[in-house]
Amino acid sequence: YFCRHGERWELQLKGSGKTPYSRNGDGRAVLRSSVREFLCSEAMHYLGIPTSRAASLVVSDDDVWRDQFYNGNIKKERGAIVLRLAKSWFRIGSLEILAHSGELDLLRRLLDFIIQEHFPSIAMNDSNRYLEFFSTVVSETANLISLWMSVGFAHGVCNTDNFSLLSITIDYGPFGFMDSYDPNFVPNTSDDEGRYKIGNQASVGLFNLNKLLQALKPLLDPRQKQLASQILEGYGERYYSRFTELFRSKLGLLGENENDNYLIAFLLKVSLLC
Repeated sequence: YFCRHGERWELQLKGSGKTPYSRNGDGRAVLRSSVREFLCSEAMHYLGIPTSRAASLVVSDDDVWRDQFYNGNIKKERGAIVLRLAKSWFRIGSLEILAHSGELDLLRRLLDFIIQEHFPSIAMNDSNRYLEFFSTVVSETANLISLWMSVGFAHGVCNTDNFSLLSITIDYGPFGFMDSYDPNFVPNTSDDEGRYKIGNQASVGLFNLNKLLQALKPLLDPRQKQLASQILEGYGERYYSRFTELFRSKLGLLGENENDNYLIAFLLKVSLLC
């Protein structure tokens, strides 16, 4: 942990080599992607979007072999290491893997730790604490993806391992900003099917939240499971409400009007035709 002004941050080195979680990868990072992560995470912070931060970037003397465009043309590149910071690096996948492997005691202990450390508004003696936790993550995930859309940011790999439980932007692998509005914009050259195209981000968020709910269900009683399902059903309304609020502000609209959504959709369609 890194302490500053009473805040605690978790440090993580990206590109430092293999870890127990590296799977089949080499755990290294190339200079070009490291610079991109450093610049984009800082840009997102100053755009007011919850994100991890970059503290430093060190160029490595080690060579790294990469197929940049996934076309079989492997080249030697300069390696680098980014020191990045976040209040927490726990992801939806952190809970999903424990539930999938049946490690329910560890799942409960980890979840209690996360709530105690990062969700101070939730009382640890509250029997509905997991439900309150889920409700918060659903709401904040909807908010985060709305913010992404408001600046035309597309995260290239929106799986459960890249969705933070604190609803911050993490793991800047493939990503991009639209130069002009295109709901089919895909920043990941390996995403041939467009699974994570920018127009799908809200739906993928819902998919990941459903995976989180499945991971939590072994810890919930029947009533809580029903309430959690209702909370998840409200995700779409929360997303569109926040999306409309952000775009209304971008257009300088005062107050609310029932035709605001139509106007926003119309202007986006016009942008698509231009």
